[in-house]
Amino acid sequence: MSQNIKPKNSIEFLLTGRNALFTDPITRIGGEKTSYHLPTYEALKGVCKSIYWKPSIIWYIDKVRVVNPIRTQTKGMKPIRYHKDGNDLAYYTYLHDVAYQVQAHFEWNIHRPELEADRIDGKHYSIAKRMVDKGGRQDIFLGARECQGYVEPCEFGSGKGAYDDTDELGYGLMFHSFAYPDETGIDELHSRFWHTVMRFGIIEFPKPTDDLQADSSNGMPNRFVRAMSAKTFTLNENIEPVTSTEEWL
Repeated sequence: MSQNIKPKNSIEFLLTGRNALFTDPITRIGGEKTSYHLPTYEALKGVCKSIYWKPSIIWYIDKVRVVNPIRTQTKGMKPIRYHKDGNDLAYYTYLHDVAYQVQAHFEWNIHRPELEADRIDGKHYSIAKRMVDKGGRQDIFLGARECQGYVEPCEFGSGKGAYDDTDELGYGLMFHSFAYPDETGIDELHSRFWHTVMRFGIIEFPKPTDDLQADSSNGMPNRFVRAMSAKTFTLNENIEPVTSTEEWL
């Protein structure tokens, strides 16, 4: 296993759950749903934001380690019909009994200059670490609201993993993440994709940027989803400064 070099402001946690449903959000509306065999970057980023988030920071997922064997479980569901009365019958294929070790870090959101006063390094990091210890600030979901997740601190790479001796597994083109306007500076929502490879149980994610052309050259092709504008935040109006958050946590 490669040496674990941690970026600044890194957290490590064990993510577990009875079921998970990691799908391509562009194609999952209605009908049958089948989970990817691996968690997506966007799903793990959502977990980090449930642990702790402020608009002045951006979470980056460095890597994830698959601890438990990949198992699936299919269930009959009755989703609500859109624009019709009653329910449909559909089959959802979940991942079952999942466990992942995650390493992530945060950086300042340079597209939020109005929140520059909130860039207090140690305070954000201290709160994030405490929230990992407490299992998150908000409820944790594994790709869908019916899939409850649980977080606890861990040392990345510790213990035995199901795929520690498997040199390489390819999973083809998978959804990576969304490029949101408040992280790119353009009033558009784009989706990123990448060719996923797991080596010795670990998936190392390419780091997204605010330059979609550069991302594409770095193995993350993207496509336009729709026009979208970033929400406006103002300290002490619709967002409290980190110094106030720290006082009551």
